[in-house]
Amino acid sequence: MADVALQPNRGAAQAARKRSSLHKMLRRKSTVAFLMTLPLILLIATLVIYPAFYALHLATLNKSMQRFVALSNFEFLFRRETFWLVVKQSCIFAITAVIFKALLGFIIAHFVHNIPAKGQRKWRGMLLVPWVIPPAMSTLAWLWLFDPSYSAFNYTLSFFGIGPIPWTGDAMWARFSVILVNIWVGAPFFMIMYLAALKSVPEQLYEAAAIDGANWWQRIWYVTLPMMRNIIAITTLFSLIVTFANFDIVRILTAGGPLDHTHIFATWAFRIGIEGSDIPLGASVSLFMVPILAIAAIFILRDINKRGNEA
Repeated sequence: MADVALQPNRGAAQAARKRSSLHKMLRRKSTVAFLMTLPLILLIATLVIYPAFYALHLATLNKSMQRFVALSNFEFLFRRETFWLVVKQSCIFAITAVIFKALLGFIIAHFVHNIPAKGQRKWRGMLLVPWVIPPAMSTLAWLWLFDPSYSAFNYTLSFFGIGPIPWTGDAMWARFSVILVNIWVGAPFFMIMYLAALKSVPEQLYEAAAIDGANWWQRIWYVTLPMMRNIIAITTLFSLIVTFANFDIVRILTAGGPLDHTHIFATWAFRIGIEGSDIPLGASVSLFMVPILAIAAIFILRDINKRGNEA
């Protein structure tokens, strides 16, 4: 009889302990944070992770998507000269554009940072316009500026005796044009990130450097840049990913021409997969961005983590 009486009490005590542990778990900040980010995690899994694995699956199929061909699509791409041309152009396009966006963004951010506080809001608003406008819309305006017959740039250059430049008709000038437009669109992002980083640098460091006799360049090199290194690295990585995956600027401005000399991964994958009706081969092209960006991310994030440990 005693055992029968004790069993309900023991069960109630266990249930109470479970409820107490559940309440404690829900009170933890990490658990609450996970539950709040769970919808975003599910959204990323649905819109990013699943398409990525599905693209990997498509890359192993033949053109009709009815037969498994393993790595035949990748072997076919390796034998094509156009593929290696696209790899070269994608790297030149992304690396050159990111370097100039970072330099221009830093210069503009330093300029805005030294403006009196009353005028900064106006300048920030004006300088963010290229980044706020949808790239497809702004690229259409650039297309008119580069038009071979009615180019506003060529009209202006004619006053200085400079002949018409085939902005989108020559391979070299076409590459220059798409990189220029990408810099114009992306530089304001670097500007606003670097401006926020500049405002977080303590003024006492500049005062101490000035007392030690440091000039303007030495203050930037030994104070500003070291304090901004993490922001510079993260912004560069984010911009590198976005620039490598860029589609609209090249598609609207040159459509990959002339003679495929401005194609990058996204536009060539679209040309092969959608326009050429070979979706598995187009998926194979798009997958080549993954290892390139993964290598860049590993080096940049490892450097950030190393500096964080040192700090």
